[in-house]
Amino acid sequence: MYDLKWIREHPEEFDRGLIRRGLPPYAEQILSLDRSWRASETLAQQAQARRNEYSRQIAREKQKGRPIEDILQSVKNQQGLESLHTAEARRLRAEIDESLAGLPNLPAEDVPDGPDESTNRVLRQYGEPPRFDFVALPHEAIGERLGLMDFARASKLSGSRFVVLHGALARLERALGQFMLDLHTSEYGYTEVSPPLLVRDDAVFGVGQLPKFTDDLFRTTDDYWLISTSEVSLTNLVAGEILDESNLPLRYTAWTPCFRSEAGAAGKDTRGMIRQHQFEKVELVSITQPEDSEAEHERMTACAEEVLKRLGLTYRVVLLSSGDMGFAARKTYDLEVWLPGQGTYREISSCSNCGAFQAQRMKARYRPASGKGTSPVHTLNGSGLAIGRTLIAILENFQRHNGTVAVPAALQPYMRGQELIEPHG
Repeated sequence: MYDLKWIREHPEEFDRGLIRRGLPPYAEQILSLDRSWRASETLAQQAQARRNEYSRQIAREKQKGRPIEDILQSVKNQQGLESLHTAEARRLRAEIDESLAGLPNLPAEDVPDGPDESTNRVLRQYGEPPRFDFVALPHEAIGERLGLMDFARASKLSGSRFVVLHGALARLERALGQFMLDLHTSEYGYTEVSPPLLVRDDAVFGVGQLPKFTDDLFRTTDDYWLISTSEVSLTNLVAGEILDESNLPLRYTAWTPCFRSEAGAAGKDTRGMIRQHQFEKVELVSITQPEDSEAEHERMTACAEEVLKRLGLTYRVVLLSSGDMGFAARKTYDLEVWLPGQGTYREISSCSNCGAFQAQRMKARYRPASGKGTSPVHTLNGSGLAIGRTLIAILENFQRHNGTVAVPAALQPYMRGQELIEPHG
């Protein structure tokens, strides 16, 4: 969401950002509505002022015993004009807000321009892909050969894009979540939160998922939304609040199920666990002062990277282009993990700096230590990590020729010391 005052003062910058996002210029249309809105507000205020003056005149005329019928009619006329202009101002403001609500965040200056992932920039790589003396299998083949990953029964229960994990794989999923939470809370200062999975319209709007992405979400019959990521719940913890500068930054983490309709993913990743309607994820959210958000973005990305490093997984860090970023992001780093079964890198985490965009939608502000006024906070979010995709990466990178899968050393304490996952039965 945007501050109208900022658009008035920076129309060229606003349009330039939209063009970088692949959208047409929009400043003049918004500013035209803005001028009409402010004119209607002024006319309403002028009518109110005249009505007040007529009311004072009535009191004076009454004291002098003079007739007031004409003045009463003037008061009534001004009331009508005031109501008319107020209604028009309200309509125009709603049109402005609706227009702005559908526009994405503007990209940061160092974000590469481009229409899609083809112009993303690889910044660095960690590790080397493993070499096998056998043909690497994809995770779904490994899981089914282990007898611990069941898509057929999941489909019987829920349809496509669901999975049932058994035994050691179910335990591995739990181990990953516990490992990630312990790392982020004990070493990086994030506060663990157990948030609601069902939220109201305002929460989904606040992070930028409404109104544009309704089809990507699941909604209950009583108008709650199932969260697509705990970013929704964690970021909205500060919605409508004025925070003290001394309490910033706030850093939250949560391990939750996430739900996505994948409405735009027809035909994509139909096999396996890559793209599910229900999946587990550990989320990281930070609330900061504006001047600290860039450093916080680097810090958050490093926290997510550390998970991959300790698991011994090869990955790379990619700076997303202006056309590939999420709606609310001004700058995004994707972590892409190497998957031998697919012979490619796949996203396992996105870490985004949203600047003031979400805060303005949520009305989340902070009061500087000087005590002079308030300003929007900056919000950041990132996966630390997507648990299902991390499980996929472990199966594919630690598979062995005999059908077993080695358990990374970092996870063995969470797996009751288990070092190897073997075929079941």
